[in-house]
Amino acid sequence: MRKWLLTLGAIVVIGILILVTFYDKNETSEQKEKELEIPKEYNQSLRPQFHYTPEENWMNDPNGMVYFEGKYHLFYQHNPSGNEFGNMGWGHAVSEDLYHWEEKPMALEADDQGMIFSGGAVYDEHNTSGLFGEGKSGLVAFYTIAGEEQTQGLAYSEDGGETWKKYRGNPILPNPGIKDFRDPKVIWHEESEKWIMLLAAGNKVIFYGSDNLIDWEQLSEFGVDQGAQGGVWETPELFQLPLDGDPSNQKWVLQVDMNPGSIAGGSGGQYFIGDFDGKAFTREGAKDDINWVDYGTDFYAAQAFSNHEGNPIWLAWMSNWMYASDLPTDPWKGAMSLPREVSLKEVNGETRLIQEPAGEIESNRSQKLVDLSDKEVEGRIPLDDFKADMYEVVAEFKLATSGEFGFRVRKGDEEETIVGYDSKNNLAFIDRQNSGDTSFHEQFPGVYRAPLEPTEDGKVKLHLFVDRSSVELFANDGKRVMTNRIFPSEDSDGFEIYAMNGKVTLESLEVYELDSSWKTSEKE
Repeated sequence: MRKWLLTLGAIVVIGILILVTFYDKNETSEQKEKELEIPKEYNQSLRPQFHYTPEENWMNDPNGMVYFEGKYHLFYQHNPSGNEFGNMGWGHAVSEDLYHWEEKPMALEADDQGMIFSGGAVYDEHNTSGLFGEGKSGLVAFYTIAGEEQTQGLAYSEDGGETWKKYRGNPILPNPGIKDFRDPKVIWHEESEKWIMLLAAGNKVIFYGSDNLIDWEQLSEFGVDQGAQGGVWETPELFQLPLDGDPSNQKWVLQVDMNPGSIAGGSGGQYFIGDFDGKAFTREGAKDDINWVDYGTDFYAAQAFSNHEGNPIWLAWMSNWMYASDLPTDPWKGAMSLPREVSLKEVNGETRLIQEPAGEIESNRSQKLVDLSDKEVEGRIPLDDFKADMYEVVAEFKLATSGEFGFRVRKGDEEETIVGYDSKNNLAFIDRQNSGDTSFHEQFPGVYRAPLEPTEDGKVKLHLFVDRSSVELFANDGKRVMTNRIFPSEDSDGFEIYAMNGKVTLESLEVYELDSSWKTSEKE
């Protein structure tokens, strides 16, 4: 009898454990469902899920990029009252990991002097401006006042960027009689112990110097006969980098954007490698050499975070002035690229700007969707069980006989975006001709190409980020980058591997689904 009771007791205990385990699993499943919930205001079918967008209304250039007290501050051109360009001020968002962003109230708004155009911000640690009182410090922002003419204004923040006061003496830099005179970028130049301001002025950059961030003296000009000159120069950027990580071999990078006349049509960016001595920039190479920042259509007005240690991290407006006003999105218009860490490397005897994804991307991989290795590819290989609209692709191919290979992403019955490599001509490319809605502008559909040599051992690496309305390609460890917006149907969520005119070896392929930047643990 006692033995039977003990046996019965054991059965009861086991049953309770099974029920508890079942309950725990259900609770875990429900909790996971809650964690993956995306707020409805950020969950439209074309809303990027790991690229920053404001909840509503128009956005363009990033502004005032600064890292301060553990937070990345992203300011940006924003119309707080409409979904088109106009009434421009500075929107504001912050992040601790460059992946999750919190939208803040407007930082700067238009006033009777004019709209607030693009600019930059710095940390005035030693109160060189005298704006913060004895022994105090703060953030100082510089922007273009777009009134009857373009002049430069200043604002400052005493609370870490939460609120801003416009300087009573604005404008701090009047217009010298130049139509396009805008986008102040300010850096600290250690060797000369001066603040340096860059301003875009038509087809050149003008450099100014200051001891106090308020009074500015013109130092030099660069660019009248340099690089691409197909449009107006805008949003300059300047920083110093070691070549191949060698601290004894430092070079300066000057980046400017141009509209129109870029490599892919419309607006785009170019960069110059050279030296800056605190007064003037001197470039390396021939004056008509052109180095494009991005070979896609949608990477414009790139700006780096100031007050950030290590290699610069920048991001750009993911759009193009050719069609920015016509994009088929609502209630917002405009998105930012992924943040990118930039470096300098020697590639085939040339000094080249390298761009690689920055931020906490790997920790936001929710699951591995595909894991393949050593697979011979010939023809088209659809992945029948694949259904996703936001993911990361990490692939390495070994060249063989194929003339072209790559992926068809955001694939539906009649839609696809092709990301591939033309091995006959050594070109990486993105083809968005049948990517979805292309009807809103005649210049939107197209094929965009970037020169890309295979590695020394005959390989091509394609690192790709696919979001609900964008494709970003980092090829061969960031040696070439391409950024393109796409607007596919919601059910175009397939994926295909392909090789044409021969075979190629897919040495490795990993595809990760990515968490939404907007996910919350609370249901709406």
